[in-house]
Amino acid sequence: MELVTARLHIDALRPEDAQELFACRADPSVAIYQGWCPADLAAASEFIAAQPLSPSHGWFQRAIRLREAGVLIGDLGVCLPEDPRDSVEFGASIAPAYQGHGYSSEAVRALLACVFGELGRHRVHASVDPRNLASMAMLRALGLRQEAHHRESLWFKGEWADDVIFAMLDHEWRAQQASGPHHG
Repeated sequence: MELVTARLHIDALRPEDAQELFACRADPSVAIYQGWCPADLAAASEFIAAQPLSPSHGWFQRAIRLREAGVLIGDLGVCLPEDPRDSVEFGASIAPAYQGHGYSSEAVRALLACVFGELGRHRVHASVDPRNLASMAMLRALGLRQEAHHRESLWFKGEWADDVIFAMLDHEWRAQQASGPHHG
């Protein structure tokens, strides 16, 4: 999966991305919401090496890069179920230095266009920690609706955590695009 937007290039993680991926994912303000946090640079390198280049299904991560500079600013995780009728799950992480500039919205918007367009999928969803107010606001601004708030449903980092589910259907995406895209 490779996506290009006005400001971003979303493509495969490369071995030379290990330092930036480690710095982003190990930052406490990012790590608090992430299930996977590399213990060290070697773990980030191993994670990158394990990523499929052309995934047809399952979980995979893609680099979010500034299009012009090629700098890694975050990553986009996608789970494509084998059965095309099942919901596609996604999540995005942006390095703190690049947060607040709409990069996550731009990456997710490109992913939605791909999932509902090229891939022809019916539904997407994201699982969010309710303390991550910025991510929840971004998803709402893109037109995803909150479907559930599961109380203390996950054992996460040594404590019970809530899980909020946001989702969108293909016909909702098409209606939104016909009426003018959201720019959250």
